[in-house]
Amino acid sequence: MKYPLLKSLLSLGTIVLACSCSDDKPSSSSDDGVPEQQSTITSCDNAWLLSGDRIYLGYSDLTVTDEAGVQIGFITAIPNSSNVNIVDLSGNLLISNVNLLATTVIFGDNVRFKTIDNVFHLKDATGNYLIYASSIVTDPNGKQIGIANFTTGIITDFNGTVLTQANIMSLPILQPNSRCVDYISPIASSSSADVPPVYSSSSNNITNSSSSYVPPTPKSSSSSTPKSSSSQPKSSSSAPKSSSSSVVTGQCPNIKVKSGGKSGSGWATRYWDCCKPHCSWPEHAGGNYSKQCTNKGQSENTNWGDGSICSGGPQMTCTSQIPFTIDGCTEMGFAFAAVPASDGGSCGKCYQLTFTGKGKYSTDANHRAIKDKKLIIMTTNIGGDVQQGQFDIMIPGGGVGMFNGCSSMGWGPQGEQYGGLLSDCEKAKNYNASATLSCLKSKCAEVFSSDAKAKQGCLFLAEFMHGAGNPMHDYVEVECPQVLKDKY
Repeated sequence: MKYPLLKSLLSLGTIVLACSCSDDKPSSSSDDGVPEQQSTITSCDNAWLLSGDRIYLGYSDLTVTDEAGVQIGFITAIPNSSNVNIVDLSGNLLISNVNLLATTVIFGDNVRFKTIDNVFHLKDATGNYLIYASSIVTDPNGKQIGIANFTTGIITDFNGTVLTQANIMSLPILQPNSRCVDYISPIASSSSADVPPVYSSSSNNITNSSSSYVPPTPKSSSSSTPKSSSSQPKSSSSAPKSSSSSVVTGQCPNIKVKSGGKSGSGWATRYWDCCKPHCSWPEHAGGNYSKQCTNKGQSENTNWGDGSICSGGPQMTCTSQIPFTIDGCTEMGFAFAAVPASDGGSCGKCYQLTFTGKGKYSTDANHRAIKDKKLIIMTTNIGGDVQQGQFDIMIPGGGVGMFNGCSSMGWGPQGEQYGGLLSDCEKAKNYNASATLSCLKSKCAEVFSSDAKAKQGCLFLAEFMHGAGNPMHDYVEVECPQVLKDKY
């Protein structure tokens, strides 16, 4: 129950919010006529602009979000005071002794955003823009209005007329759980191993219909039919195992199904973007932090408030979180993964995936080779375009997806943005199962020649998973085994 003083304060705050507006100023134009970016903080609801180690927005329902509207904490009363504290979701103090009546107010503009993915948001004097990784720009209602050049930051309409310019990578990123977002689940699946959301050139709205966009070549393990001459199934027990990525224990962990946990069927995709994991942020981890690292993913670091390398910060994915096997446990693997953003607080949960021997888009010898193999995953991340039943496995060389924080790693080219090295090999070898597998092994060795650990992780896809793209599975929630807890 709220303290009486806080109730009174919020009532006064409502009056303030109703008659106050932001100090934000419109952007001006540069000498070349292109509008200069002016950071304009907006919200669909009235909010207090709170200044701490970064920008926060506080609302009359006592929630606190970041600039993009993702909840990171709460407003809490200070007994016998009209001031308040700002705390994170775990109750840790972010800002102390705040006088809300003297705090700048952002007047709600009632604008909601229809998105199908994480998206950069820019609002300046020229308009309100949502910028997708595909470079398509829409208005808040999802209507396509132009194209963004991520190198120059220039946004143009479809006739080539310049609309505005911004440092796109520094913009707030709206997510499915942001306060003012109406998330529309896309039909396209993974942010890492499938075709990203596509856009119709004959329509003004975002679409995922395959008839509206024909990629120049098939992605990942799509509907292309592999040749049958070299696709005889191999026994899963005869598939080569990765000794370099094994943990020596001599026996499989006893995996226990979690009572009342989730279960179902789905498919596995893959990614490795080097970004700081979702579960390494204080507002998401709930005290159960996933590891984060500096020094090319090698040095663990507990400065949880540090930013991600994908947005200019120092923190990134630890290479110790590569997938692995255990000696003496040949039919079970272990990995970390992203789950749907709609699952909410899934940090540190574990699932057992049992592969069915089929692929989501096509089935070849590589899929059949992993039939009945089990992969135990632990959640460290979420994906706005990851669907229910889909697990996006962290595998070096699996594709960087929307963000690429791997440029400083000293690795070779990471392959297709969505699908990585395996997608490269599938295309190069015309989806011939045997040739694709050989190609993947060669690429892992070549691309990660300077990083033995990343090479081990890449070879997990070639060896334990036999180069199977988007394999189908049945899944069940399980108690997390210690071998994953130790690496989480």
